[in-house]
Amino acid sequence: MDIKVEKFRKSLKEKGLDSAIVFKPENRRYLSKFSGSSGYVVITEDKNIFITDFRYVQQAFDECKGFEIIQHTNDKTIYDILNGLCINKLGFEDEFVTVSQYNEFIEKLNDIHFTPLKDTLNRLRAIKDEDEIDEIRKAAHIADKTFEYICSILKAGITEWEVALEIENFMKKKGAAGTAFKSIVASGKRASLPHGVASHKVIEEGDFVTLDFGCIYNGYCSDMTRTVVIGKATDRQKEIYNIVLEAQEAVLGFIKPGITGYDADKIARDIIKAKGYGDYFGHGLGHGVGLEVHELPKLSPLGKDTLQANMVVTDEPGIYLPDFGGVRIEDLIVVTENGCEVLSKSPKHLIEL
Repeated sequence: MDIKVEKFRKSLKEKGLDSAIVFKPENRRYLSKFSGSSGYVVITEDKNIFITDFRYVQQAFDECKGFEIIQHTNDKTIYDILNGLCINKLGFEDEFVTVSQYNEFIEKLNDIHFTPLKDTLNRLRAIKDEDEIDEIRKAAHIADKTFEYICSILKAGITEWEVALEIENFMKKKGAAGTAFKSIVASGKRASLPHGVASHKVIEEGDFVTLDFGCIYNGYCSDMTRTVVIGKATDRQKEIYNIVLEAQEAVLGFIKPGITGYDADKIARDIIKAKGYGDYFGHGLGHGVGLEVHELPKLSPLGKDTLQANMVVTDEPGIYLPDFGGVRIEDLIVVTENGCEVLSKSPKHLIEL
C-alpha cells in the first residue's frame, strides 16, 4: 500500500469525491513515481490507474508499481477510459488545467462532475517523508559542493554568464539532472536585483556577488543562496552583510512546529527594520521546497499556514539597495519535532575572494 496514494484517497473521500485525475507532472510523480513527460494518474475508490501513450507504456510498467497501466490511443481516448470507470465526481487540479482542457473534459465526460481539487495535493506534498527528505538532502549536498567549487574560480574578469554555466555543469557532473531554476548570479549594482539572473556583465573588483542556485536530484530540488565579495569588503558591505546574517540565523533559532510562516518572517523582518533597512527587504522570508522549488508553505507576511515537522523550507532574508548592491543568505532547512535541521552546509561568514 502506497501511503501517499492512500492519504490522497482519504482526502478525496473527505471532499465527497470518488475519484481524481492528475495532470501536473510533479503531482503525477508524487503519487506514481512516474518520471516521464506524458501521462495521467487516476485514483478511484478502489483503483490506482496510470494512463499514457505508446511512448511511455514500458516506462510506466517499470516505475508505477501498484498501478494498473492503460494505454490511450486514437480509438481508446482518455475520455473513453474515464467514462468506463463508473465514477461520479472527478477531482482535477484547477490551478493547473487550462481553460481549453477543462472545456474539452466537460464536453466529453458523460455524467461525471468535473470538480476542483483546489490545494489538496499541494498540502499533502508540503509534509515530506524520510525518503523525500533524503533526496532533498542529496540535492542540497550537490549545491554545497558547487558553491565550494565556484568560490575556487570566482574572480574579477569572469562574466556572470560564465559563472552560471560553471554552476550548471558542475552540478550535473555531481549527479544532478539539471538546475532547479534559472541560476541567479548578480554582481555589483545588479546584486540589488533579488532575481537578477546571470547576464553578460563582467564581475569586477569590489563587487558583491549573489549566487542563488539549486539542482534537481531524483526529481527533488535544492535551493541555496550565498553572497560573497570580490576583493576586500568595505565597511558598508560588512554592515549590510552582518545585518542579513543576524536576521537569517535568528530565524534558524526560532523555527519549530506550531509557528506560522508569518511568525518566522517577522523574526527576520523586525531585525532588518530595526536596523533601518525594512524598506529594502521586499520579498517573503522563504517557501517550501520539494518536487518543485516553490511549494507550500509560504514564509511571508501572508504566511498563515502552521509549520509542521518534515516540512522543507527556505530561510532567505535579504537587503537590496539600488545603485549599491545587495545581500541574500539562504539555507534549506527541515522542520523537526523540536526545531530544524539545516541542510545547507556552506559557510555563511562573509567570504572575500
